Amino acid sequence: MKNAILSSVVLAVVASLVCAVGFAQSSGEETYKARCQIYHGATGAADTAPAKVIGVKPVTDPAVMKMDFAEILGIARNGKNKMQAFMDKLTDAQIKDAVIYFRAPIK
Repeated sequence: MKNAILSSVVLAVVASLVCAVGFAQSSGEETYKARCQIYHGATGAADTAPAKVIGVKPVTDPAVMKMDFAEILGIARNGKNKMQAFMDKLTDAQIKDAVIYFRAPIK
């Protein structure tokens, strides 16, 4: 009986850790789709209605293309103009992964 209880407790702890790690490590694509795509579009083309209303530039715009990674990361963290800051809504890792995903069309 003792072994069955101990096994159940160990199994519950392992399951909890696996779930926590899965939530903590969301991919840049998932974060982008959940938080950024509404404004930047599925491909970064800024072809959504909200993007047009507030003047979001596509990822291929020359002004965006000349920004380095740190600059775009700073904008995602702190916001700029009409773009809201995400430093209080997402972890640094989520922001970084989303920016990496956003910049993928530039390559």
